Amino acid sequence: MKTNQFILVLFCLMLSLFQGQAQQIDEYLQVASENNPEVKAAYTRFEAALQKAPQVSSLPDPTLTMSAFGRMIETRLGAQEARFSLMQMFPWFGTNKLKKTSAELMAEAKFQDFLQVRENLFVKVKAEYAEIFRIENTLKVMEEDLEILNSYRKLALNRFEAGRAPMVNVVKVDIKREELLTQIDLMKEELETKKRQFNILLNRSQTALVEVGNDLEYDAVIGNISNFEAHPSISALEFEKEAFENEIELSKKEGLPMLGLGVDYSIISKRTDANPMDNGQDAIMPMFNISLPIFRKKYKAARQEAELMAQATEQEKRAMVNELSSEAEMLSYELRKAERLNDLYDRQITSSNQANKLLISGFSNANSDFEEVLQMNQDLLMLKIQKIEAHVNGYKAAARLDYLSFKNTTDENE
Repeated sequence: MKTNQFILVLFCLMLSLFQGQAQQIDEYLQVASENNPEVKAAYTRFEAALQKAPQVSSLPDPTLTMSAFGRMIETRLGAQEARFSLMQMFPWFGTNKLKKTSAELMAEAKFQDFLQVRENLFVKVKAEYAEIFRIENTLKVMEEDLEILNSYRKLALNRFEAGRAPMVNVVKVDIKREELLTQIDLMKEELETKKRQFNILLNRSQTALVEVGNDLEYDAVIGNISNFEAHPSISALEFEKEAFENEIELSKKEGLPMLGLGVDYSIISKRTDANPMDNGQDAIMPMFNISLPIFRKKYKAARQEAELMAQATEQEKRAMVNELSSEAEMLSYELRKAERLNDLYDRQITSSNQANKLLISGFSNANSDFEEVLQMNQDLLMLKIQKIEAHVNGYKAAARLDYLSFKNTTDENE
């Protein structure tokens, strides 16, 4: 019972640690999405694009014409003193609806651009986060190796004092220690620089605390990504294509007459020389106006422009799908490579540890060269560093694959 309880508690602690690490990177992503000026600018452009629809779908402003006669025009009912004409033009039926649809499709394309900028930012944040993880864990490995070199120095010094080994072994350890201490100092400076860059990416104070978990968790399942329709870069081009196709129909509508309705109001003064029926009665006259779109070149050119733009967007979409497919293939390879290297380095570290113990034992018994002990320790250090780098590269590849296999969960979250 006690064993089972211990296992349960251990499992809960591990689960809590994993959730804490996942929550940590999620919090950084949230801060980045809210603070990063590039993301804000992309969303503002989307909001600005939304204001286009009410502009293009509105009716033309009515025209009001006022005329005052310097020399009055005489009519049967009296002299005309002033004249007012009000006219409202109406585009052909359905024209404004098509304009609104095109503007809304372009706004949707801007929203997809915003999503792409945001997701690209998430990839950058994860990459910088992984770099900080790499440096911190490399520092841990180096500091552990520094302790090992200190123990080697004591061992070499003891053997020298016992007259069983030359002093040069102590000097060789000191050389390695100085080299390692310099690397540690440089890496600490690099760590501080990376943290400042990370905070700049999040658009917050450069001195803000940056915490990284003990491990980088990522999904190592590699699948074939063949459908990129949901990807923001593809969706944006699809919306643009639909907008241009809509403008083909719009160019046809704009080539049709515009209709105008209005009213003409004339102020008539009373006659003094006679008194006819309705003397001085103001005149009101309804008006109908129609435009004559007889110059057809501009409408034909607008239609051809929309057709060519739709074709160009479709070609651009195909090129983007090819680019994303190629990148997905390479990232899948990078992920498989990272997994295989991780397994390789684990086996090599285990074997090197065993060999290192044998060499140290042999040196203590004067059966092996101290140079071999130092070289094996150096090789072991490099294997540990390479394992960290392979793990970080796998995390970056997985983050980029997540971006390529983008699924918009905005609606679900709402």
